[in-house]
Amino acid sequence: MTKRYVLVHDENKCIGCQACNVACRSENNVPESVTRLQVRIEGPYGNFPNLHFKYNRVSCEQCENAPCVKVCPTGAAYVNDDGIVSINENKCVGCLYCVAACPYKVRFINPETRVPDKCDFCKSTRLARGEDPACVSVCPTQALVFGDANDVNSEVRQVLDTKANYQQKVNLGTEPRVYRIPSRKGGIKA
Repeated sequence: MTKRYVLVHDENKCIGCQACNVACRSENNVPESVTRLQVRIEGPYGNFPNLHFKYNRVSCEQCENAPCVKVCPTGAAYVNDDGIVSINENKCVGCLYCVAACPYKVRFINPETRVPDKCDFCKSTRLARGEDPACVSVCPTQALVFGDANDVNSEVRQVLDTKANYQQKVNLGTEPRVYRIPSRKGGIKA
């Protein structure tokens, strides 16, 4: 793969405002009853007045070893040279194997198209124009960083190389490409 697109969510900078969710809905025409991404707010934790929250991004993890692609009998779920896990609506037969196989439970049936849907980093819109995904471009605290991790000079590579980070459910061997900078306590920190 020539590019290795990854997303970093800094849990210390996230404030749970949902601007990312709103921008995603607008950019991708996501119906109200479903979501491609959301930030789950957990808490409060601690004792007053020292309360804090945890902000957890829930979206497609863009697995390098994607179970949803492996189980798709028609090739509708696929990975391009850019490494982005995508869906070809014209090949989908509606078996829902991909929905069942996703260990992150982020695939859903789009009620308008009746086809499985999920985050694709705004591949056919913003990314095609050389722009960041909608969620990244609207984040008021710069909690999201996106880019090509194969480019040693990219901002995302610099972040991954200099800040402690983790991926969810790595024990499953999915090799997710959404990284998280763990929360120290919550709220905005430099």
